[in-house]
Amino acid sequence: MMRDRLTDALYGLGWSAVKKMPEPMAARLGRTIADTAWKRRGKGVLRLEANLARVVPDATPERLTELSKAGMRSYMRYWMESFRLPTWSRERVARNVSIHDVHHLTDGLASGRGVILALPHLANWDLAGVWVTRTLGVPFTTVAERLRPESLYDRFVAYRESLGMEVLPHSGGAAFGILARRLRAGGLVCLVADRDLSASGVEVKYFGETARMPAGPALLAQQTGALLLPVTLWYGEEPEMHGRVHAPVEVPETGTRAEKTSSMTQALADAYATGIAEHPEDWHMLQKLWLADLEERRA
Repeated sequence: MMRDRLTDALYGLGWSAVKKMPEPMAARLGRTIADTAWKRRGKGVLRLEANLARVVPDATPERLTELSKAGMRSYMRYWMESFRLPTWSRERVARNVSIHDVHHLTDGLASGRGVILALPHLANWDLAGVWVTRTLGVPFTTVAERLRPESLYDRFVAYRESLGMEVLPHSGGAAFGILARRLRAGGLVCLVADRDLSASGVEVKYFGETARMPAGPALLAQQTGALLLPVTLWYGEEPEMHGRVHAPVEVPETGTRAEKTSSMTQALADAYATGIAEHPEDWHMLQKLWLADLEERRA
């Protein structure tokens, strides 16, 4: 399909050309693309504004447009950084990323019980992953959404594997079992987990309305005994990106598996909401998320 080939070619150009540019030029290019997309008021920009309206309910229309413009710049910053990440040295990663309360992660790994990091689409989750592999020296396993065309998905897998991640496809049914084995062996699993891709996720209250989030992190924690840690990220100035490892989400002592999963997933949603409310411009959610919007589309 011509559109798929064009998409793959454009991403290929990004990975090959952007990482060779002088950094100030790449940053200017990212801002220019973001501002152009924002001015065109396409579906992604309008959806981002609609999502931000729930996150900042008292925002004026002017404030929402400012947030969406900043949000598009943050989103393109993610892409510009990601295209260039393979060229970043270990020293640069350590210098430009600051993770707060990292003892939750390091203590969990030291205990040998396995750790699940679950985070929303905030700032640059790939950069956070590189910080884990290069600064802590800890490999981890993650899951990637299947993309079209297949060649584009292959590019993403190769890119993330080059950064030290083991990448499993979201579809196919085998990922959960492999993740469980890694955790039982005391390993680390990292999952971007604020958007349900299966349409069979757990309902949570999110900024006052109902949304669905994936059950996987909570189920893995129950099945393997691994520690479940929410993580939130945000862009700063110096260092360039911050993160926070939140306190563990414990498995409830009573209740059915479904009840425990619901309670734990709600705890993740609450942690995500805290980070997103503090830094809404760094939340890259350009898709429909709340059930009211999804049901409207189905209707």
